[in-house]
Order: sequence, then C-alpha cells, then structure tokens
Amino acid sequence: MKIDRRDIVEEARRWLGTPYVHQASVMGAGADCLGLLRGIWRALYGAEPETVPSYSMDWSEPQGEERMWDAARRNLTAKRFNELAAGDVLLFRMRDGGVAKHVGVVSESGAIPRFIHAYSGHGVVENALSDPWRRRIVACFAFPLEVK
Repeated sequence: MKIDRRDIVEEARRWLGTPYVHQASVMGAGADCLGLLRGIWRALYGAEPETVPSYSMDWSEPQGEERMWDAARRNLTAKRFNELAAGDVLLFRMRDGGVAKHVGVVSESGAIPRFIHAYSGHGVVENALSDPWRRRIVACFAFPLEVK
C-alpha cells in the first residue's frame, strides 16, 4: 500500500482543535506534539512503530540526550530542509543548547509554508512556518510512503 503526502496532511488537519495534553495521543481529547505524530502514524499505518516510554515535560534535557531525534532517525527518512514538502516532519530545538523536543508536520510548502503541531497552551494548531520557527528547525524527515 502507498501513502500519499496528502493523506498525511489530511490526517494532521483532522487533529486541529485537539487540546494540548502532555503525553496524550487521542484526537479531540488531548495530544502533545509527539502524540499528534503518533496519532497520524496510527491512522496511516495501523500501529505505532515502537512503544514510547513515559517522558517528562523537559524531555531528556537534563541528560542532554537527543531521544526524539534518535527515534525520528529510526522510524522516518532524513531529508534536506531545502527539499521540504507537505507531509514532512520537522524537528525543533526550542532553545539554544537544548535538545530537540518539538515536532510538527508540514501542511503547505512553497512560498508561504505552514505546519501543524500541538503546542502547550494552544492545542493542535496550524501556523505559518515563520522565521522564529524556522530558526529552531534542526532536522527534516519524511514518513515512509510504502507500507509493507
């Protein structure tokens, strides 16, 4: 089975308005940024690729471990940011020297790119990929488009 990038964006948009709830992944009830990505994955592939252990709000910052980045490398395909396309996954570092601990899905590329993410205090929203967000991007990944 093939996954179309439009399927990824369509599924992400179904989550819009879901409240922000740390460690949750239930459309309409609550999700954090990873929970949103997990929910999209379940809708597209049927099951998550790996079990996600409990995590604190600071993720792995005290240890300096790039746990989210490592998981993205295991389950997604790394790509160059200049090849950004709708349906891609963006990984963000929220502060200089911190670990990458925020993730979103590109909903529109081109001249005015946008992305969907679950953001504390806002829930699942679609925002412009403005310069402040762009500066925080550390990696870009693609979902697998072939399902075995």
